[in-house]
Amino acid sequence: MQERIRRLFHAMIAFDAGDPDLIQHFTKVHSYARLIAASEGIDPHTAVVLEAAALVHDIAIPLCNQKYGSHPGALQEKEGPPLARQMLRDLGGFTEAEIDRVCALVGEHHTIDPIDGIDHQILLEADFLVNSFENAHTRETLLHTWRRVFSTHTGRKIYALMFGLSENGTPPAEGR
Repeated sequence: MQERIRRLFHAMIAFDAGDPDLIQHFTKVHSYARLIAASEGIDPHTAVVLEAAALVHDIAIPLCNQKYGSHPGALQEKEGPPLARQMLRDLGGFTEAEIDRVCALVGEHHTIDPIDGIDHQILLEADFLVNSFENAHTRETLLHTWRRVFSTHTGRKIYALMFGLSENGTPPAEGR
């Protein structure tokens, strides 16, 4: 693991101290994002930016809960980028261009359309892999999500296998 990603990981654990659900969530999203990126052959620079975004993607949840009493996706996308920017600047080691891209990803991590690059696609897929489990989605919702959100070969296969949509990673045809 790259040093700056390791430091960011520790910073996010400290940021979300006392909330193991949030820590477990971003840890799992990071792990899936890293796996999908490596399996899809994403270039190392894009992969580092993606990993950073995966770690901080939900950074606004505590603020949204405090400020609004809840944390819907649109509010996270609004409030998250400034918090992520500050954390990354404080840690150092990230260029302004990298910080800008991480903040763009945080600001669209619930946005399915349009997809703004392979890093955005992978972050969505990693977050949906974790959210679909944590929210105990129905089979109908799982199939809809699989068809609507997933486009990387790796993400599609992991999602289908994880939720038992098929044995080979390909979900059944529509209507089955």
